[in-house]
Amino acid sequence: MSTMQLDIVTPDRKVYSEEVEMVVARAVEGDIGILPNHAPYISPLQVTALKVKKNGEESFIAINGGFMEVHDNKVTVLAESAELPGEIDINRAEAAKKRAEERLAKEKQADIDFKRAQLSLQRAMVRIRVSKSR
Repeated sequence: MSTMQLDIVTPDRKVYSEEVEMVVARAVEGDIGILPNHAPYISPLQVTALKVKKNGEESFIAINGGFMEVHDNKVTVLAESAELPGEIDINRAEAAKKRAEERLAKEKQADIDFKRAQLSLQRAMVRIRVSKSR
């Protein structure tokens, strides 16, 4: 089966670097699937559970924003943060989800706090989903 290189990099470290068969991500325009020999592409990413298919098996990686570039049979994700399923503290993620839901339930909040709480909720939900995919 044909493969391509996938590298996921954050400001702190290289999170993932493997040959894979497919990558699915939530870009700003919507979900996009990348297969080997994909046309060049670049897009900002949303908070997403990046789906990776390797050796016929699917796995997920929590991505907190950033950019994805596809070029010369290589996918590079430059993320603000990224976590593999085994790195996620599920109790911390569930506590963050609860805090964000409580903030969103309050009526009198400034717009910026509301947006921040929504983003926090999205991140927590992605982390929980990825953690449970082990």
